Amino acid sequence: MRDSLLHTLIRFWPAPTGPARLIEGPMRVLVIEDEPQLARHVSRALSRHGHEVSVRHDGAQGLQAALEVPSDLIVLDLNPPSLDGLAVLAKLREAKSPSRVLILTARGEIEHRVKGLKAGADDYLAKPFSMDELMARVEALGRRGAASTAETILQVANLRMDLHQRRVTRGGMAIALSPREFELLHVLMQEPGRVFSRTELCERVWNRDHEYDTRTVEIFVGRLRKKIDSEGSEPLIQTVRSVGYTIGKI
Repeated sequence: MRDSLLHTLIRFWPAPTGPARLIEGPMRVLVIEDEPQLARHVSRALSRHGHEVSVRHDGAQGLQAALEVPSDLIVLDLNPPSLDGLAVLAKLREAKSPSRVLILTARGEIEHRVKGLKAGADDYLAKPFSMDELMARVEALGRRGAASTAETILQVANLRMDLHQRRVTRGGMAIALSPREFELLHVLMQEPGRVFSRTELCERVWNRDHEYDTRTVEIFVGRLRKKIDSEGSEPLIQTVRSVGYTIGKI
């Protein structure tokens, strides 16, 4: 079964063409994938693009490596031995790991993708995938959202974002956000009161202009609400029916 899947995956891998292009900001990437050949292909593709790559084939070993030497990005299969991907992800977020996480799922595992995103993943990639698609996702995750102004502090009501420290507080209390949650909140806080459509949020936060998943945006907004609009506080993130989302008063 695994050999069949592997052969299917390899058919989708394009051969390298021309010199490798160094994307802006090479990263330290940890690949946690139990299939050696797939891990090798992913590792080679990342290395060709200038990234520093390490590989682990076991979930527990991958978690240990991720905690000992924090990576900028973790490419995480959901089914490694000894500790599954969702457990690895939960422990990373429990440890307040700042690493961005791209989970790899089988094409039909929609409920696993949703669980992964809710658990703190920043993006997902369904197998089989092309190396071009993988590198596009990696580049998007590695890109830091640049502020449209020179401001390093954004504030809406008592919600405060320090772009330099990448720190968010509400009423003086620190709020732990994943990198993707931080970017989504950043987009909203740059223009309080402006309504962003789900499509625009997906383009600006996930850097995709096609095939975006509305449910992904909804999941991340839900995650932000739970952390920012805690019980007893004034709700700041608003839903505008049939349009999208905004922060602050409309």
